[in-house]
Amino acid sequence: MIEHLVELRNRLLKSVLIILCVFGALFYFANDLYQFVSGPLRDLLPEGSHMIATEVASPFLAPFKLTLIVAIFAAMPFVLFQAWSFVAPGLYRHEKRIAVPILASSIVLFYAGMAFAYYVVFPLIFGFFTSTGPEGVEVMTDINAYLNFVLKLFFAFGITFEIPVATVLLVQIGVTSVQKLAAKRGYVIVGCFVVGMLLTPPDIFSQSMLALPMWLLFEVGILIARLLPKRSEEM
Repeated sequence: MIEHLVELRNRLLKSVLIILCVFGALFYFANDLYQFVSGPLRDLLPEGSHMIATEVASPFLAPFKLTLIVAIFAAMPFVLFQAWSFVAPGLYRHEKRIAVPILASSIVLFYAGMAFAYYVVFPLIFGFFTSTGPEGVEVMTDINAYLNFVLKLFFAFGITFEIPVATVLLVQIGVTSVQKLAAKRGYVIVGCFVVGMLLTPPDIFSQSMLALPMWLLFEVGILIARLLPKRSEEM
């Protein structure tokens, strides 16, 4: 037990160290990072409008917070590798063969969800918000409020894009089966549009931009789940 605790401590320290190293390397570009993340809103602000800071420390703390979170996201493959190295010795051979692609795909899909939010969803949302304000109201978003808003969306879309991984895991651990998931396809499609309605502006185009990828990812998860048992039998 002591040996396991020591190994866990060492791997946690390595993870924290790499995050701090990445943060240190990125901190010089903190303002540039914020400029990039705020680009989708600034590009759509009415002429003469701009972002503001309503708190004394916001001009420093908002880029600082963003840089720290970017460092965590950037170091996530290394952090997950440390977690994998800790638990791998206790897994069976067939479990390792399944876990490795699931771990890798989880990272890729999470990044893909964030990219989808930035390049597709943000322009739609901010275009809608900046064009529907009451007459005489100038749009000047606080930089800290904007950061909190987009971080929530980044996380939400990153988790949403994990649908194939969640589908495969549910089938692999025996919680459900491919046949049961396929039979509930109609409920899943409705659920995707409900989520799209909650996370995007209230128009059918924006909702579909999120709901359709979610449904397609669900279908991909079912397809992969159909193939995995056959591969397991061959092993």
